[in-house]
Amino acid sequence: MGSTQDFRPGLIIRFNNELYQIVEFQHVNPGNWRAFVRTKLKNIKTGRVIENRFRAGESVDIVRVERHQFQYLYKDGDLLVLMNTENFDQINVPEEVIGEGTKFLKEGVVLDLLMDGSTIVSAELPIFVELQVTHTEPGIKGDTATGGSKPATVETGAVVSVPLFIDEGDIIKIDTRTGEYVERVKER
Repeated sequence: MGSTQDFRPGLIIRFNNELYQIVEFQHVNPGNWRAFVRTKLKNIKTGRVIENRFRAGESVDIVRVERHQFQYLYKDGDLLVLMNTENFDQINVPEEVIGEGTKFLKEGVVLDLLMDGSTIVSAELPIFVELQVTHTEPGIKGDTATGGSKPATVETGAVVSVPLFIDEGDIIKIDTRTGEYVERVKER
């Protein structure tokens, strides 16, 4: 337990039986009214941001989380097999815990898990990953001026919209938060 005086960006609290991360907060003292704290809270599971007011000094359930680095080893059905990079323990994590980003995980990628004891609170993938294009239709010569795009399948099986000049075998950088193409890293 803690209070609104413990608030800081990134702090994780239990609010309405769900976990939220404090995005921003502001102490407000409106003259002869009661002081309060205005907050923006991000739901850990859904990513949705809500606003809420807390009374100044109100008790809040602070969740103490530890950050651990895990390396992605392989997929086993709906489970991802991860290895703790400190003690080499392996754990099985359901795909839905990682979320949409699982389609950009390739062997050896290191991700951060925020954990409350042995419970995974949230997962943070690297913001950018570099993946090889395994299939895409060839671009038509002279068509690049239109700034068009085409679908490309990368080595993890994910499909990404890429510029027409990308070919099979190219290595591209992808933003795991949005699933969007960023740049070509290496031509084949």
